[in-house]
Amino acid sequence: MPHIVDFKNVSTAGLESSPVAEALAGMRANEARYFMNKYSHEFTVVPAEESQETLDYVNRILNEERGIEFAAKPLETSQFQVENIQFSYVFYEDGLGLNVMYTVDDPKKRAVGFKLSEGMEVPQELEGKFKFARQKSKLAGTIRGSFFVIKKEY
Repeated sequence: MPHIVDFKNVSTAGLESSPVAEALAGMRANEARYFMNKYSHEFTVVPAEESQETLDYVNRILNEERGIEFAAKPLETSQFQVENIQFSYVFYEDGLGLNVMYTVDDPKKRAVGFKLSEGMEVPQELEGKFKFARQKSKLAGTIRGSFFVIKKEY
């Protein structure tokens, strides 16, 4: 069942099994606020078990581009397009938030972004492969983020 993420009243609904549920909910709300402010788009998520197509798409890109397969359980996903950019999000139980930004008409602006919730360790799959920059968020505390550029067509 899809639900719109409320960034004014942050809720852990759908993320309760995460050991960092509060921080992950804050990060999810931070994304929702960004899309509302920049694009007037309501950020909607669905339970991962109801969105296999999104998971398959994200997993294919991770695997083909970098050989990455996450052990953490996906909890929620989101997939939508604003302007000329397709976005796919996966929020994992360990506190990882991942997004695929794929411009429809510009192959130079395609990337996978990783965001680590406050309080979580760097996932083993990313350890030593990426440098993480810190970002402060009123909703999520300190978020650590990194990314890589997508080279192939998907």
